Amino acid sequence: MIITPAEPRDVSKLLTFREEAAAWLRGLGSDQWSRPYPADKLLATIEAGTVFMLRDGHTTAGTITLTPDAEEGLWTDDELAEPSMFVNKLTVAREYAGQNLGGRLLDWAGDRAHRAGARWLRLDAWTTNEGLQRYYLALGFTHVRTVHEGSAVNGGPRVSGWLAQRAAKLTDHGFTDRTAAPVGL
Repeated sequence: MIITPAEPRDVSKLLTFREEAAAWLRGLGSDQWSRPYPADKLLATIEAGTVFMLRDGHTTAGTITLTPDAEEGLWTDDELAEPSMFVNKLTVAREYAGQNLGGRLLDWAGDRAHRAGARWLRLDAWTTNEGLQRYYLALGFTHVRTVHEGSAVNGGPRVSGWLAQRAAKLTDHGFTDRTAAPVGL
């Protein structure tokens, strides 16, 4: 499988991924990603070069956003002073579920973050999705705290404030990386 930067033409695929994931999560009793994500905000992250696609031939198997920019109101000033990169919108197509692609994408992100000079790979997860939180803990993340104050990027109250981090490090993720070298922090 190959990791490439997302392109503007990928917006519709990414929005479909999110809708599919939201439907699957609803089936599990979670309201995660139930509010639509604004296409213009998604396009802006693609144009910023922070969205990456995992491709299996002509099929998109997953996506991850990796950025040096933290969502406002989540991390303290002291934490933000530490070199870090932040994971957002990690999604694996349902047909690829159960193959550890999410874990490997996080390994890829940690490797890329390390090569950019980051000490930490950080993320925020849905506050009420305890299964997702356990997933991240099992992958070596440490819970930092849960933030309830503030508002979500796509409107409404903050719902994704379970904060976790793990050390950024070189990793053999097993993907063919067709992205440019990361910009140093």
